Amino acid sequence: MELNARQKYILRFLEKESQFSQREIQKQLKNFGEIVSKVTILRDLELFLRHGFLERTGKGRATQYQLAGKGFFNPTDIESYFQKGPDERERVHDKFDFEIFQKMKKYPLFIKEEFIFLENLNEQYRKNLAQTDSTIIQKEFERLIIEFSWKSSQFEGNTYTLLETEILLTEGKESPGHTKEEAMMILNHKKVLDYIRSNVKRFQKLSIREIENIHTLLMKDLPVLQGLRSRPVGITGTRYKPLDNIHQIREALEKLCELVNMLPDAFSKALAGLILISYIQPFNDGNKRTGRLISNAILLAYGNCPLSYRNVSESEYKKIVLFFYEQQNLYYLKKLFIKQIEFSVNTYFQ
Repeated sequence: MELNARQKYILRFLEKESQFSQREIQKQLKNFGEIVSKVTILRDLELFLRHGFLERTGKGRATQYQLAGKGFFNPTDIESYFQKGPDERERVHDKFDFEIFQKMKKYPLFIKEEFIFLENLNEQYRKNLAQTDSTIIQKEFERLIIEFSWKSSQFEGNTYTLLETEILLTEGKESPGHTKEEAMMILNHKKVLDYIRSNVKRFQKLSIREIENIHTLLMKDLPVLQGLRSRPVGITGTRYKPLDNIHQIREALEKLCELVNMLPDAFSKALAGLILISYIQPFNDGNKRTGRLISNAILLAYGNCPLSYRNVSESEYKKIVLFFYEQQNLYYLKKLFIKQIEFSVNTYFQ
């Protein structure tokens, strides 16, 4: 969904106001220099309601509008947001908020049109599998695993190229000029994905045990402390500070599993797992990697196409994740997730 200047102005106005009426927005637009009809404004507001940006209360002349979930799905200009440094950005959520679980329970993560789009993609994926020879399917999974292992590791600063990653995973040959840890990071991605594919049904119901299992495999032979974190951790480029108490971290993971297991569809489960493991930061390192792998495990558990993120840049992914930490805004991550489902279905298993 692309917004015009008028629609962007309406949403920016609402970020500053707790509630407003159709008449108030018409007055604000006039001050902005644009005179529009009541019908046009109501059409914009209905569009925002349908996409989950707004909530409506009251009836008739008493009708009021406000941001859904205090901006949970608001398409704020993310590029302008990150033009300011971490200490200059406004209205930042700098601490973990347990209310995030209630928000994700209250507000559907995908509107009807998005869910239908994703279901149609998934149907195409299943048709592709049914019409493809098992040998080709295995080769395509190997290709996706290579590309996911490369890109997920690149997000974390790994300098292996895609070709070097392919040689490492298919021939076991480490590339000169790289550290041993870089090779292990990539190899561990494959080990985790092999584990997931061999135990796929386990992830139809998420548990702390399986989250920890994934993290343990992912960090094998790397200089990272195992188990839940018992000390504070800082995140580069943001004022957001995750929980620093191991008991609260476990409580947050319990709430995460409860949320994921009650969400109505695999896409919502996978999206929630993807971002909330990153948000909780339950481990000393490897949290975003664990989130991406748990998300793919959930997709596979319900017969959906996993994601490779092959065409996503490191800077884009980092901005989107930090934007969620600081603004509790899911708009851009959801947009990325939908695009990556589409990319994977149209790229693999053809």
